[in-house]
Amino acid sequence: MYSNFKEQGIEYARQAVKEDNEGNHAKAFQLYMNALEYFKTHLKYEKNPKVKETITQKFTEYLRRAEEIQSLLHDGGTGPTSNGDAAVATKSKSKPKDGGEGGDEEQTKLRAGLNSAIIREKPNVKWNDVAGLESAKQALQEAVILPVKFPQFFTGKRRPWRAFLLYGPPGTGKSYLAKAVATEADSTFFSISSSDLVSKWMGESEKLVSNLFQMARDSAPSIIFIDEIDSLCGQRGEGNESEASRRIKTELLVQMQGVGNNDEKVLVLAATNTPYSLDQAIRRRFDKRIYIPLPDLKARQHMFKVHLGDTPHNLTESDFEALARKTDGFSGSDIAVSVKDVLFEPVRKTQDAMFFYKNDNMWIPCGPKQPGAIQTTMQELDAQGLASQIVPPPIQRTDFDKVLARQRPTVSKKDLDVHERFTKEFGEEG
Repeated sequence: MYSNFKEQGIEYARQAVKEDNEGNHAKAFQLYMNALEYFKTHLKYEKNPKVKETITQKFTEYLRRAEEIQSLLHDGGTGPTSNGDAAVATKSKSKPKDGGEGGDEEQTKLRAGLNSAIIREKPNVKWNDVAGLESAKQALQEAVILPVKFPQFFTGKRRPWRAFLLYGPPGTGKSYLAKAVATEADSTFFSISSSDLVSKWMGESEKLVSNLFQMARDSAPSIIFIDEIDSLCGQRGEGNESEASRRIKTELLVQMQGVGNNDEKVLVLAATNTPYSLDQAIRRRFDKRIYIPLPDLKARQHMFKVHLGDTPHNLTESDFEALARKTDGFSGSDIAVSVKDVLFEPVRKTQDAMFFYKNDNMWIPCGPKQPGAIQTTMQELDAQGLASQIVPPPIQRTDFDKVLARQRPTVSKKDLDVHERFTKEFGEEG
């Protein structure tokens, strides 16, 4: 699937070179940037070293050309007049010497690489979509919403929280909470994974971390979300720790401490399923460590309603309560998967139905005793050109019973014990 990113990148690059050669520099710059976004995404997944090297080379060429165009546009220039391939022509240009412009160019490249981490489209997850977790939501609102909307609240020694660690079993809503923060907060949101910060070049990973925090300060108020932070910040001094990994952790520690920098409007939000594997110095940097547990009865009841949405169904409030009781021990992810399976039950019924009845010019599957039932199948109705008039029946309680009979929770008692023990030692309930 990731090969689509490469194809898209090639297409954007082709259009960019065409516009560049025709002198349409503003349009060419945007197309170059689009191409770079797709190539960067593809490089995260590409396993073939030769292909990776080729794409990296092209990435560098297009990035250099985009920087030249940006400089020309900024200075009001008209661009080069050569008839050759504008993007490839940059290969012959000499690189600036170390320091001065060279340092600026390197920083521009690093920042361009981090641009894809900025979430520009809000995920459309509201606070109300997050079931339960009232303490976690309140703490995040204190850190994210109030300082922006009500800065007068934070005077004297009262300062907003600067770093949150969300931990708990898989599928309990840690990343979902981060999506709600991205939607609700009027802030620049950086969503970071280890692939955004790890580089094969010596010393570049630390510079990426430093540039990330500097970009966050420049774009303040801003939020840096690091999912699966344990992949970046495991225990230091372990036998399998590489030198590069240790340097990333050290730089992250320095940046989170914020010495000499104004980080009041930068919030670091991180999530992990394995809090014990975090380095203790990293753990200390998070002033709020919130346990995101399995959903309680009320939360599970709300989740069933949220995931069903506006899909037609015949369930009553008591049915939702019974489903919540029946799914004790299920994570939010388990419930989402169950409901997704249930959503297909009416489709399966329609495919298997032998009788249909007509209502408001629509054909609905039914049993043989339904008044007006006609013996036919979905395929026969389709053959008569009536495919667009076939609608599946509404979801019923029996559909849930059928699916839940084969569904099992994914979080074990052993997993829960680990997180509850960590909460007693270092955390607080969400």
